[in-house]
Amino acid sequence: MEQHGISKLDLKRRNRMQVLKILKQRGPTSRIDIAGTLELTRAAVTIITNEMIEQGIIAEIGEYKHTTEKAPRGRKKILIDINHHYKFALGVTIEEDIVSVGLSTLSGAVLDKRNLPIDGKTSKDTIFEYIKTSVQEVLADNCLKKENILGIGFGIFPTMNARLGIEIVNGEPDYAKAEEYVRGYTTLPLIFDNSVKGTSMANIDFQKSKDPDRHNIAFLQYGSNLNFVVTNLNDPIVSYDNRTDFVDKIIIDPQSAEVCKCGRRGCAENEITPHAILFKAKRVFSKENTPVLFDICEGDVNRITLGAVMSAKAKGDKGVTAIYESVTDLTAVLLNNLFFSTNPQKLVLHKFNMTDDEFAHLIATVKKIAGDSVASKIELSIIEDKHRFLSGCALAIRELFFNRGGFDA
Repeated sequence: MEQHGISKLDLKRRNRMQVLKILKQRGPTSRIDIAGTLELTRAAVTIITNEMIEQGIIAEIGEYKHTTEKAPRGRKKILIDINHHYKFALGVTIEEDIVSVGLSTLSGAVLDKRNLPIDGKTSKDTIFEYIKTSVQEVLADNCLKKENILGIGFGIFPTMNARLGIEIVNGEPDYAKAEEYVRGYTTLPLIFDNSVKGTSMANIDFQKSKDPDRHNIAFLQYGSNLNFVVTNLNDPIVSYDNRTDFVDKIIIDPQSAEVCKCGRRGCAENEITPHAILFKAKRVFSKENTPVLFDICEGDVNRITLGAVMSAKAKGDKGVTAIYESVTDLTAVLLNNLFFSTNPQKLVLHKFNMTDDEFAHLIATVKKIAGDSVASKIELSIIEDKHRFLSGCALAIRELFFNRGGFDA
């Protein structure tokens, strides 16, 4: 006979998932408050949480301390929280300029890391061999066994798929070959996904200060192209999850003199990416127009790099400063468009590599173009450049811990 409905195990897993989700978003919380949020009885929540405490997944951390002078009568609230050292996560992030491997707690606290700078000439074999060696070293150096590890999360930047032999099937990356290679040296659970998605989740899950009212962010990652993820109820929306690089083609300057290879005039890729900045600098490069940059590059246009451009800007090169101001204005236009098309509570910028003054200048420009309301919602990513492996950790922790309610399988 065909069976319908949800099994007891599925119901148990779902309830545990909900408990962990509340603790992740709010931090230490009482059983009473969890019961109220989930609309379950206190007895049911007690049974669920006691079992999770026995398994070491969560822990009691003490009484709730009232901020008022007089505490209410009745049973005192005992706070519970996730045991962030219950298990650890290995993260691997592969982007155009780095392979980052590291170890974190369930809250994203960094325990160990390895980083390998790479470029367009770094071979697939070199990348995979570095990952293999690094994973083995991290486990050995921290005296960790398989039972101590949730698994390994691999965050792969979309432009790296082809270099790693990852095929696109029906619009989706097929990670089978990469997984087959990794399976040659580990039996740990493996999660493969888009590194942009992973970093966006790390910005939600690894926040030190909890905001229970924060449910969605928009996340923009800067690089040779622009990648964008939008979350709803703190989970990536599928349409923005599957293809994160569409932002490149958003028109931000319809009056631009340049037409992109895609056929569009004034798209983000052709106006504000590093490639676009270099192109603009080379176009005006001369002793008269860009004197500081001209001296830095010793008059050779082929020696212009992004570092040289930024150095010339810092030294007051008027020609370069004009380019910088134009790119800042167009970036503000893009942020305005993304904000009003997705209406997030926060718009998080990652890998923009700005100084405090440069970020303040961008915010001032956004205020001028979009107003105070939009500007107040923009913040920089909490993921440091040297900790990019946290993208992989976030992917592993989401899938192998929270989405499973703490169950191993």
